[in-house]
Amino acid sequence: MLLKVLRAKIHRAKVTEACVDYNGSITIDRDLMDAVGLVPGECVLVADMTDGARFETYVMEGKPASGTVCINGAAARMVNVGDEVIIMAFGYVTDAEAADIRSSIVLVNDKNQVVRTL
Repeated sequence: MLLKVLRAKIHRAKVTEACVDYNGSITIDRDLMDAVGLVPGECVLVADMTDGARFETYVMEGKPASGTVCINGAAARMVNVGDEVIIMAFGYVTDAEAADIRSSIVLVNDKNQVVRTL
């Protein structure tokens, strides 16, 4: 059996842009992606802490050190600039592998800079 487990999380990132006129995705500062091990094209679950909305999309690489967290496409209608979101990536592992999984979790400040790694 495979279990779906949290492997990466960016906690309380601020939405810096919301662009409806785009094919869809979330653009994330490359430094934030590297901090938790996200890769371009990877599926993520985004939870808006302001209103509880949740949606899945895929990651696009943003400019390093920019603080960018831009929600694109239809999902842009589910957030407002300034909302705090949790960005989560999951992986499928066996029961045996699950015991050794250590999720990469970062907390960010209001400029989307890493302030703490859990």
